[in-house]
Amino acid sequence: MAAAPLESAWEYLITHFSEFQLASIGTFLLHETVFFLSGLPSLLLERFGLFSKYKIQKKSNTPDYQNRCVLRLVLYHVCVNLPLMILSYRTFKFMGLRSTLPLPHWTAVVSQVLFFFVLEDFIFYWGHRALHTKWLYQHVHSVHHEYATPFGLTSEYAHPAEILFLGFATVAGPALTGPHLFTLWVWMVLRVLETVEAHSGYHFPWSPSNFLPLYGGAEFHDYHHRVLYTKSGNYSSTFIYMDWLFGTDKDYRKTKALEEKEGKHL
Repeated sequence: MAAAPLESAWEYLITHFSEFQLASIGTFLLHETVFFLSGLPSLLLERFGLFSKYKIQKKSNTPDYQNRCVLRLVLYHVCVNLPLMILSYRTFKFMGLRSTLPLPHWTAVVSQVLFFFVLEDFIFYWGHRALHTKWLYQHVHSVHHEYATPFGLTSEYAHPAEILFLGFATVAGPALTGPHLFTLWVWMVLRVLETVEAHSGYHFPWSPSNFLPLYGGAEFHDYHHRVLYTKSGNYSSTFIYMDWLFGTDKDYRKTKALEEKEGKHL
């Protein structure tokens, strides 16, 4: 059973706001808060040269290039993400979305979120791999790869068509299960934190990939950004097993082994 303070806070929300407001505007505001609060630190670390020994690439983006990313993100989020969240409410409601008390048991939340991660990773892998075919890369996915040296906020810097295309991977699980809105929020927060970390450009001693089996993380995904799009591999979003199963991480493994042998980044 969820803790009483949490249920009291949830009761306040559902009493003062409609389900539509919470599922659309509330979700958008929560996303923006988590995304920018978690993404800004790596931008500032890069701008001021802090923790440089943990930076994966020695190159850095200029302040103007960073600012360009932030401004376009605000535009994409307001003009693409927000309308999508508003328009998709009826679909999620039809699929079983609910916001009433009691809140779901923690075991239900954990099991559903784990399912969402696995399903999202599977769909994302194939969608992302398709985006690296010549036509889709040149006309769509190349926008995301404008930042060959990523920082946290570049995780959602993408062509609007890609936002729709790969966004399907994120919402597929919730659409299938019709979760409680609380579970949907937990999933969204964790997914945002994961993708921001993977694009942070820093590999710290406390990075999740040092502790979580099969987790890709920043070092794994940074390689994807810094090599030619036809050679990049590492297409998964969260885990590494899909790339391992289909052999799309071989160049990364070879490069990593060589870097470790020589004690430097190539």
